[in-house]
Amino acid sequence: MIRYLPFLFASALCLVVLIPSVSSRADALLSRLALALFGEYVATSHKKQQQRKLMHAAHIAETHRQYASRTLLYSAILGVAGGILGVYFATFVFWVLEVGDEPLANALPAMFWSVAALFQLESLSLSQIFVLFVAASSVGGVVLGIGSYWLRWYILREKAHARASEIEATLPQTIAFIYALSRSGMSFPAILSTLSDNQAVYGEAAKEFSVVVNDMDTFGTDVITALTQLSERTPSDGMADLSENLASVLGSGKNVSGFLHEQYIQYKDESESQQRQYLDLLATFAEAYVTVLVAGPLFLITILVVIGLVLEDTLSLVRAISYIGLPLGTIAFVVYVDSITQSFQSGAKTSDASTTGNSISTDTATLSGTDSDEQQIVNQERLAAYDRIKTILQWANQPKDAVLSAPWTTAIVTVPFSIIWITFRVDSFFLPLPELGAAIAGPVVEAAIITLGMYAIVYELGKRRTKRIESQMPDFLDRFASVNDAGMTVIESFKRVANSDLGVLTHELQRTWNDIQWGATTQDALTRFDARTRSPAVTRSVALISNAMRTSGDVGPVVSIAADQSRSSAQLERERSQEMLTYLIVIYISFLVFLGIIAALSVSFIPAIEAAAGEAATDDLPVGVGFAPTLGDINAEAYLIVFYHVSAIQGLCSGLVAGQLGEGRVHDGVKHATILLVLTYVTFLSIS
Repeated sequence: MIRYLPFLFASALCLVVLIPSVSSRADALLSRLALALFGEYVATSHKKQQQRKLMHAAHIAETHRQYASRTLLYSAILGVAGGILGVYFATFVFWVLEVGDEPLANALPAMFWSVAALFQLESLSLSQIFVLFVAASSVGGVVLGIGSYWLRWYILREKAHARASEIEATLPQTIAFIYALSRSGMSFPAILSTLSDNQAVYGEAAKEFSVVVNDMDTFGTDVITALTQLSERTPSDGMADLSENLASVLGSGKNVSGFLHEQYIQYKDESESQQRQYLDLLATFAEAYVTVLVAGPLFLITILVVIGLVLEDTLSLVRAISYIGLPLGTIAFVVYVDSITQSFQSGAKTSDASTTGNSISTDTATLSGTDSDEQQIVNQERLAAYDRIKTILQWANQPKDAVLSAPWTTAIVTVPFSIIWITFRVDSFFLPLPELGAAIAGPVVEAAIITLGMYAIVYELGKRRTKRIESQMPDFLDRFASVNDAGMTVIESFKRVANSDLGVLTHELQRTWNDIQWGATTQDALTRFDARTRSPAVTRSVALISNAMRTSGDVGPVVSIAADQSRSSAQLERERSQEMLTYLIVIYISFLVFLGIIAALSVSFIPAIEAAAGEAATDDLPVGVGFAPTLGDINAEAYLIVFYHVSAIQGLCSGLVAGQLGEGRVHDGVKHATILLVLTYVTFLSIS
């Protein structure tokens, strides 16, 4: 037992590094220890400024002294653990190579005997073995120690790079927001403060400007200095240029609104250029996917099947390609495409936190003005109780809307049903692995079609409803701006537009107008409208209009900007859909070719080989003539099962990739995956 104590000690050291992530007390203790040991050293380090800039870029909520000290402490702890584990690893290697009392070199395969002779492993003495253990301990300590130090700072660099991409993606919408509010007469510091309050709508760009607001509010920094500091520490080149130019314009006293208008037009033009780059990039990815992950595996599988049936068994290689290579390759492809195209995609997403809560605070304020203190407490308790069961009530009152807003909830029904379906369709699960794979192939594909198909239906219904609403938003905003410019108040303008014909948007606008008639403020009514639609485009428009209304009743110019932005986004989306339709068809055709060749192998090639082998065996051919000497040991039925499996896996992977490339999200590929799985199921059902 004593021999394992160092190993347990090393494992405990590794846990010490992990525990702070789940325990705030352990985190505080470790921080104190790190500061006590390394605080003075990192404070005078020559890398301090560079590391601080990296931390600012990654938006890390720690001081440099604390983060750098913890990094050195982690490195020291893991270095000690690595030294101990290195000894155990060397011991394990010696134990694996040692066979009884034979010399170490004799335990090595023949191909390594020359290497053993070079290092004289056949005559290792006790002192030499000790040196090897010391070397293994040193290597283990260096790898874990230096590796953990490098990894901590590498993670920061990756976070900074990711934030830079997200800032670039949300910068056009952010500039439109700032420009629109500047047209409403709001002061620039107030605009930045308002933008900071809408981080959930405008993403990382708004979060970056919130640093400027914090500098002004907390440290009393003037807006020009705060913008200059932002340009020096932001990881985004676009944000750096914008903040530096804003500081220059504010310092020179020039017209900020005019400068922002130029920036708005510039980024609008750049969006079209980036769209073209984005489409070209997606086209390249589509061609690469078809070549590497569709045609490539098909070629390998075909060659391996031919070799396996006439020369040597290759079933294990075919299974490795089918069950490991294709899924891992697709996952790597999806992650890589997402990381590369991140800077081209809009990161502004609707957040529930940004669209709820206003109505409750308003109701509470209204109650406080009319009821006694005791009644206020009772009413607040009632509101708190309602909040606890609000989700359940929403599901009970409007189950359709609840499911459409959260398509994943279909799994609550479809997953248990699929499990029951598989259990019902499979006679026995206590079968050898090849027979079990054959027995569950059909039921599993059927269950996958049910589960994915239901999700796809609900997801597409919600998505198409949102698209119909977004398609009417430019018309709504244009009409709203025109009526307001004609001299009507905001409420009168909204009433006029709500009673006009705007397709699917009309019903939602009438509900919003009913909220206003029943006593809600226009801002609260718009917030509820945003919460019902759950559309990023609607969220941006509502945020813009609501904040402009706080400054002036003349919101026409602001709404016109929102309409122009919404129309531009819709146009870019239509162009992308039309452009990527070609490559979506290419992926479908490539899968059909894949499925057709697999079906041909199953229907024609394998039966022909079996027939030829049977004739050869009947004619009693000598060894080396015909197919009998090799095919007799090959399980042709196993190849057919693997074909079914690989076709289903390829259909699922191709569908998800088609959704990501064609529509921007893997979720959009669920419907394509369902269609391809149905084609696979029907094909092999007809074959069998």
